[in-house]
Order: sequence, then C-alpha cells, then structure tokens
Amino acid sequence: MNTIQHQAYNSNGLTLVLGGTGKTGRRIVTALEAKGIPTRIGSRSATPAFDWHHETSWDACLKNVAAVYINYAPDLAMPGATDAIQAFVDRAKGHGVKRLVLLSGRGEIEAQACEQIVQKSGLDWTIIRASWFNQNFSEGAFLEMVTAGQITLPAGDISEPFVDVDDIAEVAVAALTEPGHAGEVYEVTGPRLMTFADIAAELSNASGCEITYVPVPHDAFVAGIKESGAPKEVVWMLDYLFNTVLDGRNAYLTDGIQRALGRSPKDFADYASEVAATGLWQPVTL
Repeated sequence: MNTIQHQAYNSNGLTLVLGGTGKTGRRIVTALEAKGIPTRIGSRSATPAFDWHHETSWDACLKNVAAVYINYAPDLAMPGATDAIQAFVDRAKGHGVKRLVLLSGRGEIEAQACEQIVQKSGLDWTIIRASWFNQNFSEGAFLEMVTAGQITLPAGDISEPFVDVDDIAEVAVAALTEPGHAGEVYEVTGPRLMTFADIAAELSNASGCEITYVPVPHDAFVAGIKESGAPKEVVWMLDYLFNTVLDGRNAYLTDGIQRALGRSPKDFADYASEVAATGLWQPVTL
C-alpha cells in the first residue's frame, strides 16, 4: 500500500503509539512516520506526556487520535493492568478512537483478560500475542549477561520460539494502517524452538565470543535481581515469567507473522548476525 493510500485509510486523526520509546514502539513510530502517517508518541518523556499511573495525562494524548497501539508497561500480567486497560479503552472511545492494536503475551491468562477488554470495546481491534523477544539479549534485561559471557537464568531446558521485534513492529504497522486486520489475533513466534543453551550457542557463533548458558535455581535468581536494585515491578515480572510462563506451555510455533505479513518470521541467527556486526556484544576491555 502506498503512502497516499495509507493517509486515506487513516485520515481521520493521529495514530498514538503507547510505549513509543520502547522496543516495539520506537520501531512502529519510525515506520509510521516513514509512511507519512501523523503519529504521536505516548511516553512519560513525550509532549504531551503519557503515564499509565496518571489517567489525567491521557486526555491530551488522545485528542484527535483515530488509532492506538497499546503497549502496557511493564507487562499485562501485572496486578492492576486490567483496570488500567479498561479505563484507557473507555477514555479512548470517549475521544472517538476507531482502532486499537494491543501487544499481548503468549500463555498469560492475565494478559488474555486484557485482550477481552479490547475485543469487547466495540472498536476495530487487533491483538498481537507475542512470544519472548530476540531483542531481550541486545536491548533488554539479558544484555549484561551476554556481554559478561554467561546467561544465568532459571530456564532449565525449556524451549521458546523467540520472535524478532522488527517482525512485531511490522505486524503492528500493518494492523494500524491497512484494512484486513480487524478482529484478528496474531500469535507471533519465530520460526524455530530454542532453549537458552541454543541461544548461547547462536550468540557465541555470531559474536565470536564464548557465551554460555548457566541454569540457576529460581529463588537464587530472584534474590539476585532484588539485590541488584531492580525496581520491584521488574522483579515481579521476571519472577512471574520464569516461574509461571516459561514452563513449556508456549513450546510450539504459530503462523501469526505469515498470516499478517505473507512471509516467514526472521530467524534468531539472522538477528544475532545483525547485532554482532555492530560490536554490541564484544567484551568491554579496560
């Protein structure tokens, strides 16, 4: 679809990207702007500012908005997320928003409760239900472990079909700007199942550095996260993900990216090669 068609399809207002400075959000903003689509970033650092904990900040962000990408931080499984999503959806309807695209998580009962709120909103909606991100190893919580040469996590030998954030963003942009995606739940995964030992091997191969996976007991892992000074919501989320979600329930592939984009998802090896070329994973020498 060309830029003129995009503009005509979304001509009734702005597209608001919540979490617009995060992993998925900033990619979505860049792609929308490249297509000439009027876009507003929803974050605490933007103007107007958006804060999930202050509903009074939402009205200015929703003014003249036709479509919203919803990325709830830090995770839809967090206590209070359903109340926040319900309040936001209600306020969005009041502002005349027509379309909602929600980033959700695979295997999370709490996240699916938030999905149902969006699905029952009476607005056009699309759900992107994602597996764990490739970019957790380059832009997220596991980066320091990679550069230290040891991925120490309580994951055992559970497999996960890690998905690339670039793919997620492309699906979101399509759902926000093109017809044919309303009412769809796109469960998105990468093209293969991988254990964390597999991940370490791929990262070693791509970076030329020795990176190993070291399984640790769950309680010891959580205690270490707390001792590191991580915010309590981050501690809660990691505890939840490794204790609840990473139990094998998501150890299968889906066709969400193929259905949404008409192509296969990016493989982890391709992601690793691209990041390794930047030098990000090279050990720091003093």
